[in-house]
Amino acid sequence: MIRAFHRWPGLLALALVTLLAASGAVLSVFPMAERITAPQAERVMSIADLATRIQSVYPGVEQVKRSPSGRITAYWFDGDAPGSAVIDPATGTGVASADPNQVERWLTNLHRSLFLDDAGRVVMAAGAVAMLILALSGAMLVARRAGGWSHWFAPLRGPLSGRIHVSLARGAVFGLALSSATALWMTASTFGFLPDKAIVPEPPSTVSNATGAPLASMPLLATTPVSSLRELSFPYPGDATDVFTLKTDGGTGYLDQGTGATLGWSDLSGWERVSETIYMLHTGQGASLLGLLLGLTSLAVPVMGVTGALIWLAGRTGHPRIRNNVTPGRAETVILVGSEGGSTWGFAATLHSALTRAGQRVHIAPMSAFDPARFSGARRYVVLAATYGDGDAPASAKGFLDRLARLPAAPDAPLAVLGFGDRSFPGFCAYAEAVAVAAEDKGWPLLLPFDTVDRQSPQEFARWGQALGEALVIDLELNHQPVHPKTEALTLVSRRDYGQEVQAPTAILRFALPRLSIWHRLTGRGFARFQAGDLLGIVPEGSPVPRLYSLASGSRDGFVEIVVRKHVGGLCSGALMALEPGETVAAFIRRNPTFHSGRGRVPLILIGAGTGIGPLAGFIRANASRRPIHLFFGMRHPGSDFFYREELDAWAAEGRLSGLSTAVSRGARPRYVQDALSANHLDLVRAIREGARVMVCGGRQMAAGVTEAMTQMLEPLGMSPAMLKAEGRYVEDVY
Repeated sequence: MIRAFHRWPGLLALALVTLLAASGAVLSVFPMAERITAPQAERVMSIADLATRIQSVYPGVEQVKRSPSGRITAYWFDGDAPGSAVIDPATGTGVASADPNQVERWLTNLHRSLFLDDAGRVVMAAGAVAMLILALSGAMLVARRAGGWSHWFAPLRGPLSGRIHVSLARGAVFGLALSSATALWMTASTFGFLPDKAIVPEPPSTVSNATGAPLASMPLLATTPVSSLRELSFPYPGDATDVFTLKTDGGTGYLDQGTGATLGWSDLSGWERVSETIYMLHTGQGASLLGLLLGLTSLAVPVMGVTGALIWLAGRTGHPRIRNNVTPGRAETVILVGSEGGSTWGFAATLHSALTRAGQRVHIAPMSAFDPARFSGARRYVVLAATYGDGDAPASAKGFLDRLARLPAAPDAPLAVLGFGDRSFPGFCAYAEAVAVAAEDKGWPLLLPFDTVDRQSPQEFARWGQALGEALVIDLELNHQPVHPKTEALTLVSRRDYGQEVQAPTAILRFALPRLSIWHRLTGRGFARFQAGDLLGIVPEGSPVPRLYSLASGSRDGFVEIVVRKHVGGLCSGALMALEPGETVAAFIRRNPTFHSGRGRVPLILIGAGTGIGPLAGFIRANASRRPIHLFFGMRHPGSDFFYREELDAWAAEGRLSGLSTAVSRGARPRYVQDALSANHLDLVRAIREGARVMVCGGRQMAAGVTEAMTQMLEPLGMSPAMLKAEGRYVEDVY
């Protein structure tokens, strides 16, 4: 519900909100410019002193005004000719034209009313309402995505558009909420909906009928500082019944021109003070630095509008459409989905459809939206959870376990947890299992025992569905048809073969970038933008199951490169190793942001063996900034599988690679990559103490050996690989 509450005002009012924000950002500059350019009065100067100086220069002065920026403007008559100027309070003389800035006036009219008077004000107020809804709902979505308000600035992952959108929202949401709320207050004041009109004292019924009292002799003018002046109006020349009218930050009053006595005074009301504070917060008049900050936050709106639209479009194309998704409060079955790449949503859609056909009211939502209070009619919960990395929560499940832990008691409606994963990985369904264990510890009754699905198997999903149907006493057939990512044809342009002599055929395969559509260029989707460390999905001919390979190149390199070793009976590796230049394969890009080298000057320690050198080579090739990078590379034999040997020499000569340590596991004196680490442990420890980041890529056995060696090296420092992992300084891509 919150997501819809955020999405539709954003899409429908995108142009209006962008116009409001952009014009407001430009207008925020003027108060600061006026503050800098206008001569300022001394702090101790009184209104009497200022008025006396001005009157001595302009005897026909009839009014003096001071703006919140401190600019003083005088208006006078010289004979029958009116005059006005910005005044230097030190001399009382005019120093600049008092004519309004036409650009500022034009922008103000655009910002307030679109040049359409009251009708335009109503339209712009609607835009302010949309912005306020976007700010509040956006803040709730950011907190939900981060796993709670306390994790507001937690690291982000996911598509670039989403990270930009959320990063900007984190910094801008308070300013946008403040600007939109104050705009609505000012609109209400303009239309007379607030009792904040200025209170003016009754005109004096009697005056002295004398004239000519010196300004300095008037007590109120002599004791009131210029810093509180708003306006001083002089009596009409020759009219002894007229009076001085003074407006200050405290109120409005009248002064007798013959005696200087104060004839009446009214303080500002509470409503006036609140409205003036609101005006200051919105316009920056009187608080120019705050105005600039609010203007700066407004500049984020156009970018957030574009990225938000891209997120919406990606959601429409990346997730299956859920038909007949009932509202949370009406649902008797609640399906919660934890997915990183989106494939689990497809299984959830199949389950949703089957349960709906069976006559149930079903609501489907991300696990990050888990809140039992929203599901008041729930009779059962079903959690479909994938696992990210070595057991981490996938993107759409962020914060689920924390929310579950904070509940005073588990829901009464029973729960079924189904995990999705790949048994070839050590952390197979680890996150889903953690959910099941946490639920059991909480005392959540079970609808079904915890179960798993390996490699998105439709058969295993159907088997689990049969068990679910038996538990619900309904006929439930889950016929899931996986929807694979859209692929592109990649043409092989070159290959370098290794390992034939040691019966381990391996090749570095380089493909040409496919032709990109305008849409992909604009959005950076598909092959338009990728980095070394991302994954290349290959769909071999005649097989529905894609296999993923770590990329050894980025889109800026102008080609797609992977390192492939042929496995016995391997359908995909066999097809790739048989590929000749000019032939094509069907492929797609999958982001892997946790295994990117990132930017900055922090040293990198790259550790890999065999084909694991692929993404590490890509990091070194992309190291144009010459940050310190030391590569530890393990191979079987330097004559058969020293991949990228020539490039590594060249990159070292160019400064892209600062150190290389190799280990050879075959021969008379076998040496593994962890042995190379131990041999360089002093340099390694020093680098890690200085903030270095460790990136490991290769087989599980190699990664385990590296972890053990690093544990021994770091233990004397009171550190461990686990601690570095928690800080994001030790990342692995193992297979």
